[in-house]
Amino acid sequence: MRLIGMLDSPYVRRVAISFDFLALPFVHEPVSVFSTFERFQSINPVVKAPSLVCGNGDVLMDSSLILQYAEAALTDGDSLWSREAATLQREMRAVSLALAACDKSVQIVYERKLRPASAQYEPWMDRVRGQMLAAYTALDAELGAHAEVYDAPRSQACITAAVVWQFTQSMLAAMVPTENFPNIEELSMRMEETPAFLRYPPTGPGV
Repeated sequence: MRLIGMLDSPYVRRVAISFDFLALPFVHEPVSVFSTFERFQSINPVVKAPSLVCGNGDVLMDSSLILQYAEAALTDGDSLWSREAATLQREMRAVSLALAACDKSVQIVYERKLRPASAQYEPWMDRVRGQMLAAYTALDAELGAHAEVYDAPRSQACITAAVVWQFTQSMLAAMVPTENFPNIEELSMRMEETPAFLRYPPTGPGV
């Protein structure tokens, strides 16, 4: 399998680290949707990261769908999700909040980096920023209230929350002070020291 995309994308990094935890063999190809658009287009005309090129040449997109496919088809039952219903609900809540925060972070970054200042609409940005902060506030509360669920690093909830937090901190730190989100910060620091996270650092050209 070939994983296409830069590791400074939280969605690409999420897949790479998850594959590492699952011991799935893959080749990472750091192709940028910005600086090497034409090369990415030659692999996947949609130019969406991450793209996973399967063994038969089919291309899959969307980090959650890629990970769902990998666990269903490639791991012989191994999973980064709990088998217990109540714990699985907690984990899915954490991942949904983290991905919501990630989506809003990406919207803000694209607006600030790609759109001319004269064309930026502040009421919309205020709304998106509020959604991002609401997601992180709820995620921090979730991690604090159910710390036992998020204790082990081999968890999709821990992986996703930590990857997303690192991305937001790298791009929008002033909007999300670490002191306001101590549980996410602690989880992030812990996860960033694991071998899988160290093997796939968030390197790339940025937006």
